[in-house]
Amino acid sequence: MPAVEIKPNVYWIGVNDRTTDLFEGLWPITKEGVSYNAYLINDEKKIIIDLAKALKTDEFFDHIAEIVPIPEIDYVVINHMEPDHTGVLRTFRKMAPKAPILGSPKTKAMLESFYGITENVRAVKDGEMLSLGQMTLQFFSTPLVHWPETMMTYETSQRLLFSCDAFGGYGALRGAIFDDECEDLDFYQKETLRYYVNIMAKFSRPGLKAIEKLADVPVDIIAPSHGLIWRQNPQLIVNLYKKWAEYATGPTEAGITLIYGSMYGNTENMMNAVAQGISPTGVPLEIFDAARTHVSHILPSLWTKAGVMIGAPTYEGTLFPPMAQVLEMAALKRVLNKKIAYFGSYGWSGGALKHLQKIVEPVKWELVDSFEFVGKPSDEDLRKGKEFGAAFAELIKAQG
Repeated sequence: MPAVEIKPNVYWIGVNDRTTDLFEGLWPITKEGVSYNAYLINDEKKIIIDLAKALKTDEFFDHIAEIVPIPEIDYVVINHMEPDHTGVLRTFRKMAPKAPILGSPKTKAMLESFYGITENVRAVKDGEMLSLGQMTLQFFSTPLVHWPETMMTYETSQRLLFSCDAFGGYGALRGAIFDDECEDLDFYQKETLRYYVNIMAKFSRPGLKAIEKLADVPVDIIAPSHGLIWRQNPQLIVNLYKKWAEYATGPTEAGITLIYGSMYGNTENMMNAVAQGISPTGVPLEIFDAARTHVSHILPSLWTKAGVMIGAPTYEGTLFPPMAQVLEMAALKRVLNKKIAYFGSYGWSGGALKHLQKIVEPVKWELVDSFEFVGKPSDEDLRKGKEFGAAFAELIKAQG
């Protein structure tokens, strides 16, 4: 994609990534891809805001050169030090050695540890202004959104907020870079939720503080470092992020995430009976196979829904390992305060339930019911499983 002018003399100069399989080496994006958004302001002073991953270096620098010779760049702003936004920095420094690097005080230390860069680096203060000529930038410190050095950059005359990772999402850009040009906004909203829960959720409290801090700043366009640029309805993405952040400690949606794992089909048979019990209640239900579904796709459901049903057998005296891995990641991401119910089979002795309780105790998941059976579920077991599902669904419906 060529550079795109998003406002007079303000350009998107990012690149798409459709070849990386795992974002951060962890989260699958093989099908969805991701964009690394960077921006160039061509004023009396010429400035780049954020850079890109060292993946398509030539394409990235070609975008800059379409607009201005690279040695003429006066500044580069680093909102966030993560290498998907700074990977080309060493190359850029060779091409524009006189351009100061601007960032938060913590950015200065990270530049040395990540890239060995110590010269011509300037820390900017929270609220500091920088005149570019016709345009003026203001810098806002937003620590732990989602690293300690993060900040956002605001252009005052055209009311653009360059928010870096905040308000971003998975999904390579498909020609359109703006929300109002996108024909599949549902896809991007879904991938933005997945990105939020995978990347930002543990830092929901600092995220809310950042939203509150900038609440009175008039914004016409939000330009994040991943995903769509929000110009038609920037408040939409702010409201979504705010809602998801509030789920960290407040009420969530009256729905159920049912995660199951099954070695020989016995727990899966019970899962089907439990789901049959839930269905007539009208409570929204999502079902995931813990062994076949990457946790990246399970976490959004866990984050947003009030109830969790866990169906898994005992494995060598512990919880079925794929299930344990999902729940351990949920605990790491601080998925808090869920109502849960457990069901599962065992061959000669249990142990899964005890292991489950140990995993979820630190994140305050409340076990409201459990149901275990030996070997293959009998017809009576399946009948009880259906009732078990219905009762849990009614509990979740009542609290919603």
